[in-house]
Amino acid sequence: MTQHLEDGENTARPLPARRKAIVIGAGIGGLTAAVALRKAGLDVEVYERANELRAAGSGLSVMSNAITALRSLDLGIDLEKHGSPLESYHVRTATGRLIREFPFPEIIGRLGVPSVLITRSDLQNALLDAASGIPVTLGAQAERFETDEAGADGGVRVGFADGSEVRGDVLIGADGFNSVVRGQLAGPEASRDSGYICWLAVIPFSHPRFAPGSVTHYWGSGQRFGMVDMGDGRLYWWGTKNMPTEESHNWRGTKAEVERAYAGWADVVREAIRATPEEAILGVPSRDRVFLERWGKGPVTLLGDAAHPMLTSLGQGSCMAIEDAVVLGRQLAVPGTDVPTALRRYEDERRERTRAVVTASRSISTFEQSEDPIRRPVRDAYFRFLPKRRLTRTLENALTFPQ
Repeated sequence: MTQHLEDGENTARPLPARRKAIVIGAGIGGLTAAVALRKAGLDVEVYERANELRAAGSGLSVMSNAITALRSLDLGIDLEKHGSPLESYHVRTATGRLIREFPFPEIIGRLGVPSVLITRSDLQNALLDAASGIPVTLGAQAERFETDEAGADGGVRVGFADGSEVRGDVLIGADGFNSVVRGQLAGPEASRDSGYICWLAVIPFSHPRFAPGSVTHYWGSGQRFGMVDMGDGRLYWWGTKNMPTEESHNWRGTKAEVERAYAGWADVVREAIRATPEEAILGVPSRDRVFLERWGKGPVTLLGDAAHPMLTSLGQGSCMAIEDAVVLGRQLAVPGTDVPTALRRYEDERRERTRAVVTASRSISTFEQSEDPIRRPVRDAYFRFLPKRRLTRTLENALTFPQ
């Protein structure tokens, strides 16, 4: 392809080759990154180790900050059609007594951007539609990468388990908690266990105390239970219970065990568990990692859980991955910027915000999961009497995407 000069010369000059991005991982962060990088003018290929894209049994809160980030990509996605706009957020005791109503609707109204409760699979499918035309290769297990250090824009090669290789100008590790890309960058790392298991399920459900657009958390002693409306008569529920690491990481329990854990809790909690088929209940360990200060080197970087895995207490894990992807695309779109410089700028822009969310998620998780008979009443009283202005300011900062 040639570009003709405007001064009348007959000489033709080749157009600069488009840079190529390799994205490892087709989860929420990886797919958002693929779309953001294409918008930034890169050719993009996505490689996913799973043989099929499934995200059963879990839901997400795509909060206003992430919606703002997605809207900046002009994707034409209306997530409210796929999920349920958040309309209320309550925290209650195990038996159902109100501790605090959080002012999310007020903040959302002021920001003018909704927060949407949605299943992981529905969000993933919406992003797949937005990524139409971007090659997504399944069953591709990345094993290693090598960078070409020659020149400012030296490329990168990725090797896969089947012996194949691909080459690009930039490599994005969006391959989740057990990221291969992170493993090669940072070396062996231990995970940090939360001290509890998390049970998850998505089921059809209706109940007089389960309102459309609602999020309700129930707090007990060393246990919590959350109920989130996913729209279309679907409930996403999660439950936590303090448990030794070895047990939580290898849970092979039954529905009966979960029911026993919540005996005596609010009737809507017990009814939700009763209505759940045993095979629909997932038991997953809750864990994060020590915050990683350096996310990349040369033409390689990380995003989402590969960069900053966090506990789920703030519901911001996927939101941070979406924000990451948008900022990454924005930096790579800056004219005249070489790839390593753009990646380091992206990392610098994201480091402190994600560090704050990782730290706050663990701190709040520990506080909310209190089992001590002295700390537990303190926990409830703290949230019950926390000044509204302070609570609102904290929540609004989280729900505002830094532009």
